[in-house]
Amino acid sequence: MPHAIRIHETGGPDKMQWEEVQVGAPGAGEVRVRNMAIGLNYIDTYHRSGLYKMPLPLTLGMEGAGVVEAVGAKVRDFRVGDRVGYVGPIGSYADVLLRPAERLVKIPAGVSNNTAAASMLKGMTAWYLLKRTCPIKRGDTILMHAAAGGVGLILCQWAKHLGATVIGTVGNDDKVTLAKKAGCRHVIVLAREKFSERVREITKGKGVRVVYDGIGKDTFLDSIDSLAPLGMMVSFGNASGPVTQFNPGILAQKGSLFLTRPGLYNYTAKREDLVRAARELFSVIKRKVFTVSINQTYPLREAAQAHRDLEARKTTGSTLLLTDFKPGKMK
Repeated sequence: MPHAIRIHETGGPDKMQWEEVQVGAPGAGEVRVRNMAIGLNYIDTYHRSGLYKMPLPLTLGMEGAGVVEAVGAKVRDFRVGDRVGYVGPIGSYADVLLRPAERLVKIPAGVSNNTAAASMLKGMTAWYLLKRTCPIKRGDTILMHAAAGGVGLILCQWAKHLGATVIGTVGNDDKVTLAKKAGCRHVIVLAREKFSERVREITKGKGVRVVYDGIGKDTFLDSIDSLAPLGMMVSFGNASGPVTQFNPGILAQKGSLFLTRPGLYNYTAKREDLVRAARELFSVIKRKVFTVSINQTYPLREAAQAHRDLEARKTTGSTLLLTDFKPGKMK
C-alpha cells in the first residue's frame, strides 16, 4: 500500500502524518505517477501552517519527479515508463499519485530525476522572475534575497549568465561562500548589515533595477529603499511573514516604483506556457548555465524533520524528499 504525508489540521511539523493511501486507476486526462523524488519548498510550510488556506485533510507538496505507471483515457502525450516532472496541483508528498496530464512535462535525457524534482518549482520561479516579471538584460544590477536558498542559487547563476551584476543577501556568514559561487558579485549578511544602506554604497547611490524578495515583512520596506527610480519591487514570498498595511503612496515618494506580487501558477496556467517554461529550464540545465545544488535529502517519511530544518534556516540550496522506489521495481 502506498503512503503519503498528510495533515488533518494546520500547525507545526508535528501535524504531519505518514499514512497509507489508496490510489485508484487514472481517469480521463489523468496519469498515475510513481514518485522518485519530491522537492521541498517554503510554500509547503505555508500550506501546513494554515498561512495559505487549503481544504483538509491535505497531502502536502507541490513538485516532484517520477515514472508514469498508468495513463487514463484521452491521454496522448505520455506512455507507461516515461519520466515526468510536475509543479502542482498540491499533493506531491506521496509514493504514488494521480496527476492531470496537462500539468506534466517529460524529463529529457541529460536531466536526472533528482535534478528535475529539485528544479521544477524553484527553476520555473527563477525563469518567470528573470524572463517575464522583470526581464533582465546585460548591465542590470539586481538584488536577490536569500541568495543561498533554493530559488536564490538558481536565480543568481542564471542572472549572471544573462549579464547582470548580482547583489545577494544571506542570513549568516556561513552562506556567503555559497552565494559568491552562485554568481553574486556582492554578498550582504543580514544579521550584521543594513542591506539598503549597503546597496546604495555598492551602486554609488543609484539603487538597483529590481529586488527579488521572497522573505516578506522583515525585508520589504528596506527592499523598496534599495531601488532606483522606476525600479521594480518583486515580492514573491513570505518566509518571515506577510506584508500588511502598506501605503502604495510610498512607491511615488521613492521614485515612481513598480510593485508586483507574482506567482508561478499564473505564469504557467496555459499548457503552452508550462511547456515553454520547462523547455527553457531544462535547456539551461543541460547547458550547465547553472547547477542545481541538492544539499539535503530526507526519506519521504521524515518530511516533518525536513520542515523543521527548513524553517530553522539550517538548509541551503535545494532539499529533496526521496521515496523507496527505484527504476525497475515498477510492475
